[in-house]
Amino acid sequence: MFLEPQTSGARTGWIEVICGSMFSGKTEEIIRRLKRAEIARQRVEIFKPAIDTRYHIEDIVAHNQYSRVRSTPVDSAASILLLAGDAQVVGIDEAQFFDEGICEVVERLASARVRVIVAGLDMDFSGAPFGPMPALLARAEHITKLHAICARCGGLASYSYRKTEQSGQILLGEQDVYEARCRSCFFGA
Repeated sequence: MFLEPQTSGARTGWIEVICGSMFSGKTEEIIRRLKRAEIARQRVEIFKPAIDTRYHIEDIVAHNQYSRVRSTPVDSAASILLLAGDAQVVGIDEAQFFDEGICEVVERLASARVRVIVAGLDMDFSGAPFGPMPALLARAEHITKLHAICARCGGLASYSYRKTEQSGQILLGEQDVYEARCRSCFFGA
């Protein structure tokens, strides 16, 4: 489906980005916003990267495993445009795992008067910006940065510390592989 931007001063959609470290509540927040849109009887479509099968093949599931919502797993960002249909609200979880094409996808959706809610890690395990997230943050009208609790000192955590020696930017895991840390504990100050 090709989505044309609205012109002549018509109200456009917008982009909301929810970011933060592992265990900060990003998925719970996107689920909350999407469920509210459904309660308002808005047409909602929800997507996640097909590689994220940690809790469920199709559903988006928060770490607490109580918050969940149905979604469509996709292999590429371009698939979202094809499957979004006439949605008024599009949710995209784990956006850091998508290709750079996700930026064009969310722009086209927002220009087609769609509210786009994106959630993802803003930094990887090394503290570097993660995938397309910096570009999505730059394009967003609304940004929510969530924080976890540092597993070492109990302070506000913004970093996802990898507890294993495995290399590679993408390593799906939970508390067995990652823990949230504050700046001081992450950098070992």
